[in-house]
Amino acid sequence: VQLQASGGGLVQAGGSLRLSCAASGRAFSDYAIGWFRQAPGKEREFVAAVSRAGTRTTYADSVKRRFTISRDNRKNTVSLQMNSLKPEDTAVYYCAARTTVTGATPVSEYHYWGQGTLVTVSS
Repeated sequence: VQLQASGGGLVQAGGSLRLSCAASGRAFSDYAIGWFRQAPGKEREFVAAVSRAGTRTTYADSVKRRFTISRDNRKNTVSLQMNSLKPEDTAVYYCAARTTVTGATPVSEYHYWGQGTLVTVSS
């Protein structure tokens, strides 16, 4: 599967952005999808994940109640709605896929990665 992330940009603190991850190739519904982010000088970290059917979601504590992950298997897309953004959310955001029913938090559990999209939150 090939993944393409988009939707990043510059936003003020308290604002919102919606990231999208578009997939092509093998059946999209065969994959659980995760979003990760990497800030300058830091390791890549888990943000959110959604199961194959979209019925189970997982979030990092730092984004709970602010971010929402969802998917549309008919359109082969996964979205990450980000609200109440903070400067510490600034990072390159990546979507990734794993061939299991549910998502997972470790970077190493994902087999396919898209290119990142930059999110910058100004104070």
